[in-house]
Amino acid sequence: MPSSLPLFLAGPILRRTTKNEICLWAITSEPLLADFTVFHPDDDEPFFSQPFKDAHQLELGNQCYAVLAEFKAEGAVPVDVPCSYDILSGDKSLIEDLEQFLYPGEKRPTFTISSKATNIAHGSCRHPHHHCEDALAALDRKYAELDVSQRADMLIMSGDQIYADDVCGPLMYAIRQSIALLGLHDQAFDGEVINHCSDLATHNTPLYSRASILPKTQVNHGFIKRFFKAAPEPVFSSRTVDNHLISFNEFVVMYMLVWSPALWQVLALPSALELDLTDAKLRTRWDAESEGLKRFCATLPHVRRLMAHIPTYMIFDDHDITDDFNLTVGWEKGISSSTLAQAVINNGMLGYFLCQGWGNDPAAFDDKFMDIVGRFVSHPDLENFSHVSQLLQHFEQWHYTVPTTPKVVVIDTRTRRWRSESSDNKPSGLMDWESLMDFQQDVFNNEGVVVVSPAPMFGVKFIETLQRIVTFFGHPLATDSENWMAHPGSANALLNIFKHPKTPKNFVILSGDVHYSFAYDIRLRFRKGSPRIWQITCSGFRNQFPEPFLSVFEWFDRKLFWPESPLNVFTRRKRMRIERRRPDNGSKQYLVNASAVGEVRLNLDGSPAAIGLLTGHGEQVTFLPIENTPHTQEETSLGSLPQD
Repeated sequence: MPSSLPLFLAGPILRRTTKNEICLWAITSEPLLADFTVFHPDDDEPFFSQPFKDAHQLELGNQCYAVLAEFKAEGAVPVDVPCSYDILSGDKSLIEDLEQFLYPGEKRPTFTISSKATNIAHGSCRHPHHHCEDALAALDRKYAELDVSQRADMLIMSGDQIYADDVCGPLMYAIRQSIALLGLHDQAFDGEVINHCSDLATHNTPLYSRASILPKTQVNHGFIKRFFKAAPEPVFSSRTVDNHLISFNEFVVMYMLVWSPALWQVLALPSALELDLTDAKLRTRWDAESEGLKRFCATLPHVRRLMAHIPTYMIFDDHDITDDFNLTVGWEKGISSSTLAQAVINNGMLGYFLCQGWGNDPAAFDDKFMDIVGRFVSHPDLENFSHVSQLLQHFEQWHYTVPTTPKVVVIDTRTRRWRSESSDNKPSGLMDWESLMDFQQDVFNNEGVVVVSPAPMFGVKFIETLQRIVTFFGHPLATDSENWMAHPGSANALLNIFKHPKTPKNFVILSGDVHYSFAYDIRLRFRKGSPRIWQITCSGFRNQFPEPFLSVFEWFDRKLFWPESPLNVFTRRKRMRIERRRPDNGSKQYLVNASAVGEVRLNLDGSPAAIGLLTGHGEQVTFLPIENTPHTQEETSLGSLPQD
């Protein structure tokens, strides 16, 4: 492999961007000794300039630096006016030579600090080796033909930006090669299974073999299993742990490889024969995964360009760390039974902070937080890892708001859960009482708000019923039974917030997670002046729900939960009137099963002007307003569109 590396290994990505600050994230191969400069579009002299020397530049290895740069604008950069930026070393631009980095006609990346959130792109679930197309690349191709004023005010990524628990063989090979190439610091482990990150190199820990080294436990065994002395079960519940990420280095490098083409340009993937895989099934698997990954890598210049031009906000869901992250008390006890399992979770959270969480709201991370992280990153020994682990386990400010009109409120549904007191095997509520009260204070006394909830607050009732049945028989992890209605405490507290007289008049909920897309209009029954609520779900950027299961589930949902169905009496949302919007794609179904990015246009009062999708194939889909939705004969005979 070539010894010289490009300066920018990932990014730059435009993060939190308000009238008071501009945040930029990047990973570079050497310290970034340059200035961030902002220009009026037609000028060659910058009107705003600040140096990177005051930014956090964390040395991850010999040729790897994480750049977390917050530039205080304090009104110096105009709001709602297109500008452009550059990164200059003297008079030389450090980004002008980045391939496919600029849109046609640009001299520099263009962006807008928007005081509004009236044009939002959103979605979740970007699975690198999935067979579908990457919708983020489709959005970039669309923006290449539009003026900067027509692009989204922000891109919201609502979870599963990486799949730490489902890494294909070729991607894991590239991760390990990159760790060696960049000379990343060798993290120490406690010796339960491994002593150092280097023990995970492919010559020590072969590809597709990690299921054998990940921890197992008997902590959740009930009386029957204990009586019959059942064998220990895997702590990690994902069925795809063959190449599960373990070390901090692996998490960080995966972000670099799924957001940027830079490292792929200096890496070469061997064939199955060159890799000397002895198992025929593994050779076939490697070849299939390699083809899917090559298609994914071809889109990375588009994804890099998109995220350099649009302010981007993120929040984690389970796959950013591992499947079923904190789903039940039993799952959490299983993790606590193994120091290696705890290390994996803490490494995932630290990777999330470095590559996602910091840029959402740098003010949430004080000097003490940054000092503890910095000491571990520089010297990843056991003592420093213990300190950073304690820090992450007690940190409760992953949620944040964006001061736009309407206000954007992004919630954490993973780390502050309402744990079941009746059974270790029942799903935890997605937020506990204290976090729900924090959420209530964030949304009250606003005319309109946009709430980002990784899991839909109002989902498909038939699927939620299936999850409830499976949970009743003691297997909540089998169906990811983590919907808002699964826990009575959090469900009732959430619904009471909607009923409160101070709740916003217009309440837009953006969600992902489920691998299909839909839009609901929601009102409270039996109440004049009800707040108007819209549940808008888009998932995934590069993922889909398996068919024909989704079509079958959607059919049962319409048949069983029609307006006057007696089954509605048994739901927690019986006082909510829910109407489904039909997509204009010619389908009779309300659920769209395609990789897509959501496109939402809002009025200044927070009510939707248009709700749509851009699929990975570039198809535009609009969810029709209820009054414009054509009724089928079946629906007309029932009196209205299906609703709770």
